[in-house]
Amino acid sequence: MSDIARTDDLFFARTGMDAKRVETLTDNAIGDTDDGELFLEYRQSESITFDDGRVRNASFDTSQGFGLRAVAGEATGYAHSTELSEAAIERAGETVRAVRGGASGTVAGAPAGTNRDLYADINPLGSPSFEEKVQLLSEIDAYARAADPRIRQVTASLAANWQAIQIVRVGGLRVADIRPMVRLNVSIVVGDGDRQETGSHGVGGRAAYDHWLTPDNWHGQVDEALRQALVNLDSVPAPAGEMPVVLGPGWPGVLLHEAIGHGLEGDFNRKKTSAFAGLLGERVAAPGVTVVDDGTIPDRRGSLTIDDEGTPSAYNVLIEDGILKGYMQDRMNARLMGVDPTGNGRRQSYAHHPMPRMTNTYMLDGNAEPEECLRAVDKGIYAVNFGGGQVDITNGKFVFSCTEAYLIENGKLGAPVKGATLIGNGPDALTRVSLIGNDSRLDDGVGTCGKDGQSVPVGVGQPTMLLDAMTVGGTAV
Repeated sequence: MSDIARTDDLFFARTGMDAKRVETLTDNAIGDTDDGELFLEYRQSESITFDDGRVRNASFDTSQGFGLRAVAGEATGYAHSTELSEAAIERAGETVRAVRGGASGTVAGAPAGTNRDLYADINPLGSPSFEEKVQLLSEIDAYARAADPRIRQVTASLAANWQAIQIVRVGGLRVADIRPMVRLNVSIVVGDGDRQETGSHGVGGRAAYDHWLTPDNWHGQVDEALRQALVNLDSVPAPAGEMPVVLGPGWPGVLLHEAIGHGLEGDFNRKKTSAFAGLLGERVAAPGVTVVDDGTIPDRRGSLTIDDEGTPSAYNVLIEDGILKGYMQDRMNARLMGVDPTGNGRRQSYAHHPMPRMTNTYMLDGNAEPEECLRAVDKGIYAVNFGGGQVDITNGKFVFSCTEAYLIENGKLGAPVKGATLIGNGPDALTRVSLIGNDSRLDDGVGTCGKDGQSVPVGVGQPTMLLDAMTVGGTAV
């Protein structure tokens, strides 16, 4: 059964709405504006957390609703409701039509269609059963506690959601997508005397649970969380000052995502509030630095068959060999900037309007062996994992905390360090890249991005790379 047919069952057969009448209501609401759509959504989600040998929290939720948007120039009229009825859509139409005065009178063309499927049409909440999920979490807990006597706490969780959307546009065009998502997380606290440290690891993506819940797979997640915790238990205070920094592959791409990626979103550049505004075609990074946003990778957490405006996702080159090539665009900002949408119009739910957002953003391989990046450093930091961070989009300044990092001494890894923070400026940091490894990879599928109060799943990634100088905030005296 096609996605349109399955979502017709959810949004029309189940609710009693008539598809043709809904198309007419959409035409009446936005037919003489510059752009807009009716966004229909049905979502199921679950979460189970196992802590201290028992289920601490379990939840299941079903939500549904619609968002109706009309766009005129830079103005947006938006109305949403949990009530899926023709009467509610008609009332919403009366609200959004208030922006028509600023419209050009020509509705923007619809996105191109796609027959591509990037993930399976499955609902991961149905299998395994709740009892089997709890039993699995209990086995994870037992396996972890038996691994090392220094373990003091184990927390394991499973989460999944199943989102079905249908987008209705002027003229009766309808597109649909059904999006599965699962995630497994393990967090471990270890202790030695009065000192305690934490390690955590997670995996996930747009697939069924069974892909990640084989013993070989979840054993690996527990082992990695424990490894991180024990590394931190042996850590020494981090040094402070300006020094070379080597970033590891995969998850450290979150720094690239925050410090660089947000600054390449279309809305910030149209409004000229980004540090990258007006720099298309200019060098913004060291030679060899190529950054892409790719929403087309099968089964990845950040991937989308179509974005939340109906535009097919794409492989978008943002920076190529250090030269700024393009921005990530939704439909409104693309139209106002005179370029094409890039498949990056995303929203958290039917209750939120779309905006330019990243999908899977990562740096491509360079030519260096990863070990070369370490050998080139006499004294510095090797950062492998990151926790929280803050970024100012207007100037690119960022602060990120390292959850796993090591000293580099005479080209070799030294002791693990605790309390290291990386401080810098995104555009400036890109110019300090001197070596790029050939080991680019994506994170393990746990990224969530926040912007303007909305959260969406994303992917990040990069190869090992050396930055000749960054400011490191530490705790050593």
